[in-house]
Amino acid sequence: MNVEQFKEELARQGYPLTERQVEQFRCYFERLVEWNEKINLTAITEKEEVYLKHFYDSITVAFSHSLSDKAYHLCDVGSGAGFPSIPLKILFPSLKVTIVDSLNKRIKFLELLVEELELEDVSLYHDRAESFGQNAQFRESYDFVTARAVARLNVLAELCLPLVKESGYFLAMKAMRADEEVTEAKKAINLLGGKWIEDTEIHLPETKDERHILVIQKVKKTPKKYPRKPGTPNKQPLH
Repeated sequence: MNVEQFKEELARQGYPLTERQVEQFRCYFERLVEWNEKINLTAITEKEEVYLKHFYDSITVAFSHSLSDKAYHLCDVGSGAGFPSIPLKILFPSLKVTIVDSLNKRIKFLELLVEELELEDVSLYHDRAESFGQNAQFRESYDFVTARAVARLNVLAELCLPLVKESGYFLAMKAMRADEEVTEAKKAINLLGGKWIEDTEIHLPETKDERHILVIQKVKKTPKKYPRKPGTPNKQPLH
């Protein structure tokens, strides 16, 4: 997907890009490739692949839930090189974004990126999701929480649902059908105050690669004991 195709496809979805936004994506790509030589941010560095499999793919979250209506607050857990939150922030400037990542090198990259792209209302935290979710300042305060290819759903639910406010949504991005993961995570989702809504299937342009957005709504408060100590959700997933 070249830049023109990227613009055309987003316009077709109802999101025409301004020249400023096109420039921000261009700069994002350049910094991503530049920093990837110093620290491991992504295995995908070819321009057309980055635009399709990182930038466009990140924006597909907005195809299932409109993020343009008002200044929603979104928290991106385990964001890595800023996916999906930074492409979403470029597309929806009124979005308030919080990024949590456990690797400080990635946070340093994102600090530079946010400054260079002149993005406002972006907060970056070097922290484990488990301890971040127990912080009263952040717990149950976000309209949307996203996670892209971070862990299995029963683990992700424990990391992300404590951050979602009641009536908000946890959106887990997966590259393939996750029926087995959903079945495995149903009890955990209910225990953590969530309600399973749907699996939104999307196909990327050109390659027709399958993508899935697993939609979980927060319907009641998460019990205070969750998330458990750092490392525990991965070692002892809820069943």
